[in-house]
Amino acid sequence: MQQWLPAGDALLDMIVNHLPSPLMIYISKMVPSTNNKNFYAYGRVFSGTVYAGQKVRIMGPDYSPSKKNDNTNNNTNAVSSNKDKSSDEDLFIKSIPRTVLMMGKFIESVDSVPCGNTVGIVGIDQCLIKSGTISTSESAHSIAPMKFSVSPVVRVAVDVVRASDLPKLVAALKLLAKSDPCLKVINDEATGENIVAGAGELHLETSLNDLREFLGENVPIKISNPVVGFCETVSSKSEVCLAKSPNEHNRLYISAEPLENGISEAIERGELGLHIDSKETSRLLVYGLMLQNIVDQIC
Repeated sequence: MQQWLPAGDALLDMIVNHLPSPLMIYISKMVPSTNNKNFYAYGRVFSGTVYAGQKVRIMGPDYSPSKKNDNTNNNTNAVSSNKDKSSDEDLFIKSIPRTVLMMGKFIESVDSVPCGNTVGIVGIDQCLIKSGTISTSESAHSIAPMKFSVSPVVRVAVDVVRASDLPKLVAALKLLAKSDPCLKVINDEATGENIVAGAGELHLETSLNDLREFLGENVPIKISNPVVGFCETVSSKSEVCLAKSPNEHNRLYISAEPLENGISEAIERGELGLHIDSKETSRLLVYGLMLQNIVDQIC
């Protein structure tokens, strides 16, 4: 019966060909254009078809449908008043200006790109920093950003020779940070230094060459020697150490032990830290440890 009337194949083909699928694109990289001022948003179309003039929702990595402001219903009014950013956090609503195919150093404009292909989108570089998600569905979640096996550990401080060129350096550092997802650009508020961190000396040298191209030949810069930050950790519980106050009337007993599972990940995600209220931090730690103990007992 299945060979004579393959209803399953026919039903699957009808679903694929006729069922409307919302657009879903993951932008993995921002590629600089030839003028080093604009960027192509490069990514893969996972579902739907993207075309020029299509109104889409551009979601950054921090966007979540559950985190909406009270003015969420005014998104339509915001769009009609030519405001690109909606009242949701890290969300932009905008029409696609142009779509291109990127084949090595050649770029060709196309009318539309169906799912399964990579695409370059022109004119949305102001809405994204490094990566993001583009969709036409209001209930869509942003795709989690990619995690790299290397981290930026080699750092250098970059400064201009002439103080008048400082605004140009700041603008060029923003372009550099957007062009490389593995690169980190930091402004040290304590020292006022602009720090560029890369995965290695070769990666850092290549990035600094790109920075010089963004600045041009008329803007000389000063680069410090590379510095590698070393971090230590606690692998097991230590002995109790004793410290006394200067008048020897007070005694402090201190010991160190590794954090419980999940706490370090929560700190990296920003869920725990000095910016969180102390009472809220205590509550999260207590309930987190209780939950972990229950899971350990069950397992």
